[in-house]
Amino acid sequence: MEAKEINYPLGYGKAPWMFKGSALYQLHLVKSETARAFIPKDFRLVEAFGYTLGGFFLANYEDSPAGIFDELVVIAGIVWNPPTSCAWAARVLVNSDEACIHGRKDVGLPSQVAKFSKKITALPKTTESRFGGFLNMIGMADSPDTTSSCMNIRVSEGNGEAAKDICSINLGTTLCYAIYRTTVPQPDSNKWIGPVIKISLPSFSGRTEYNPHLLKYSCQIECRVRAIPAAKISRPFVSDVDGRTSSEGESSEIDTGEDKRNLSLSVMLSKPILALEFSCLKMKVDDPTIVPESPPSENSILSL
Repeated sequence: MEAKEINYPLGYGKAPWMFKGSALYQLHLVKSETARAFIPKDFRLVEAFGYTLGGFFLANYEDSPAGIFDELVVIAGIVWNPPTSCAWAARVLVNSDEACIHGRKDVGLPSQVAKFSKKITALPKTTESRFGGFLNMIGMADSPDTTSSCMNIRVSEGNGEAAKDICSINLGTTLCYAIYRTTVPQPDSNKWIGPVIKISLPSFSGRTEYNPHLLKYSCQIECRVRAIPAAKISRPFVSDVDGRTSSEGESSEIDTGEDKRNLSLSVMLSKPILALEFSCLKMKVDDPTIVPESPPSENSILSL
């Protein structure tokens, strides 16, 4: 296959691209019919009992080819790619024009410029529950002698008056410090922050107006990881979102930006099953490769 010439955005250069920072990786049970609206028809969706595994990846990069920026990747679900499976991003929101252009043209992502409005709020002290005591025993709860606070992140797509609210993400004290390093309490130096692990997150992308090719790429991650309480997701303050999916259980095209935003919100509002904190994050993103075209599958859903 003849290699194509790529005009990289200023600052990114040639792959691999390196990112450093911290992130929250939250896994949700997403309705298969919602995920199918984002995934090409010739892919087989990995699902069980009408649900697939999706969620979101919220990151704050302190060092990257595009400098410091925030990123929210909404993951629609998992598609089958023998002998393994890959994630499919429904929407990528970044507060960096350079990162948005790179994501669209070079990685084939549905990237959009967004605004991340952050507000820290002090929380009233409450009686510790038995569950909170358990979290404290295993090093996941906040120190009892610190002021409790939370951060609410309002994510809006676009800039200025044309910006559209996507959702609000509420991070507790632990996540507040782990991702943004901006909470009032300082971390306990003796608190367990999880083991160092190395993982590979393979993903498909492409089939967009900016990059029509079907692409496959992987993120090589080295970080400290630990399970934490899930972040709370809420609807926009002013919106007419009703969580509609694309036709009665069947795949269909979603053409308008409003439809895509509504379905992305449906993914975010789905049931969380696991939240992982990635601290001391080092992520290497390889250059995507073009996936050869294949005939449509007779069965677009892989049941487990």
